[in-house]
Amino acid sequence: MGEGKELAGQVAIVTGAGRNIGRAIALALAEAGAAVVVNVRSNKAEADGVVGEIEKAGGKAIALLGDVGDDKTAVALADAALKKFGRIDILVNNAALRREKHISDMSFVDWREVMNVILDGTFRCVHACLPALRKNGGSIVNIGGMSAHIGSKDRAHVMTAKSALVGLSRGLAHDLAADKITANCVVPGAIDTTRPASSQKPAHHLTHGTITGERGKPQDVAAMVRFLCGPNGRYITGQTIHVSGGAYLGS
Repeated sequence: MGEGKELAGQVAIVTGAGRNIGRAIALALAEAGAAVVVNVRSNKAEADGVVGEIEKAGGKAIALLGDVGDDKTAVALADAALKKFGRIDILVNNAALRREKHISDMSFVDWREVMNVILDGTFRCVHACLPALRKNGGSIVNIGGMSAHIGSKDRAHVMTAKSALVGLSRGLAHDLAADKITANCVVPGAIDTTRPASSQKPAHHLTHGTITGERGKPQDVAAMVRFLCGPNGRYITGQTIHVSGGAYLGS
């Protein structure tokens, strides 16, 4: 894995990469030839599992545990990538908290906890990786959420944070264009993912069907991220791209 691939010689950091969409993105970038830093919040077994899959296929990867809501984690991710692989070309900000609580029951602590991971964590990771990204140019992909575009009950904090990622992606595209760094937001729709037994499907997944008649797979989102990070995606920046089977058709 690596030689002759479109991302051969490049290095990617993927946050929230232990399972579902994040895992699929890490595997897709590795399949494209990139060495991958696999970040998960605390589940070492998940992180080691993804690294093991990549290495078994002939790729290179390391795991780093840490909450991107913590100032130290973003710096540790950048340092680990540079120490092990010598460069950073791709940053995928996927880590998120998808809590559900009615606004009347939501405390400011609840609000800030979600914002701190989704929005502030993305800001921290961009800042930590920016010096390395500037050396060779690169790609930043922020993973949004469909509820930010169609609305959903009991998710005001999540929707606000995910909406902000759209604006952040556009701002990064402007600020970093001269450094040959692209920035885009990929928005998954109704994707079949593994959830804890106690967790219900988000309400908007039940009320907004796809026009394709089927739910998506994590690999569908990963394929779009891989394309944006590859040589054929270099002219695409500042965009919000929905991978949703037509569940959302707005602008």
